[in-house]
Amino acid sequence: REDHELFCKKCGGIFIPEIDFEFRENFRDNFPYIKEWITLGEGNTPLLFDDAIFKMEHISPTLSYKDRGSVTLISSLKEYLERKNIKRINEDSSGNAGASIAAYGARAGLDVHIFVPENANEFKIRNIESYGARVHRIRGTRQDVTRAAMESDGFFASHVINPEFRDGMRMISYEIYRNLNKSIPDRIFLPVSAGTLLLGVYSGFRHLYESKVIEKMPEIVASQTEQVSPLCHAMRNEPYEPPKRITSVADALITTSPILLGEMLKIMKNNSCVIVREEEIIEARRILLRKGISVEYSSAVAYAAFRKGDYRGDNLIILTGHGIKNI
Repeated sequence: REDHELFCKKCGGIFIPEIDFEFRENFRDNFPYIKEWITLGEGNTPLLFDDAIFKMEHISPTLSYKDRGSVTLISSLKEYLERKNIKRINEDSSGNAGASIAAYGARAGLDVHIFVPENANEFKIRNIESYGARVHRIRGTRQDVTRAAMESDGFFASHVINPEFRDGMRMISYEIYRNLNKSIPDRIFLPVSAGTLLLGVYSGFRHLYESKVIEKMPEIVASQTEQVSPLCHAMRNEPYEPPKRITSVADALITTSPILLGEMLKIMKNNSCVIVREEEIIEARRILLRKGISVEYSSAVAYAAFRKGDYRGDNLIILTGHGIKNI
């Protein structure tokens, strides 16, 4: 890969990070391509023990787990953008990634433009704008939003296509291992849309496993909504027909044709995928609120998946986004 190109010049495919060194106890040393970290104090989110173990990513600096990817992407871009004299970056997002890229872009002194679906969550729009980013509302499909961002002037800082963003999710796995006294849970529950969290968390645990730091991989339980469930359908060898208009309360999970679907399927052979109904998502969020945990509906999807089954052993749920966005 040369100079942060988005697609391979030979095959046209996206780039997948490969880790060719053993796990290093200083977590940041596991990201050797970053020379200077542009940070907002992300990471070290706590664990909360209840009927499951909750990894509290929703209390990150911009109120979602996306900060894990933004810090690695923006930090890795710094030298390249300066060398190319590029000041503007573009990102396509349903909201959370846009706010995160806007914040870290502001920290880096960049001119940030965020392209969002026309019906994006209004709180998330205001949040993006509060960091000084310019928001572009795009009519059409999620793919139309991506195309608009990609074709605009500046660098396309896509949180889906740029491998550095996905790679930043590895840090979540390392922290889980450390905070559980150098052990791992039996299962990890997480919501899936574009696939960045799933692929990054898997990569982190795979790195620990191949470094002989852990003896086995945890099972990963991907969770999706009825309306947006291409991964679950593909795993079941069933056709998936996306709705003409997504009306789910889980408004951050809207990728019906994920470019990373093939990569997700490669890692899901020993893992599982659960589809949850709207009423199950709403009930899961209500229960979490009664526990004092405020997450958005899209985050509650993972807890809804956990509640659908009789899962024994240690189960960890990654809470991805704060509930203030749904008030």
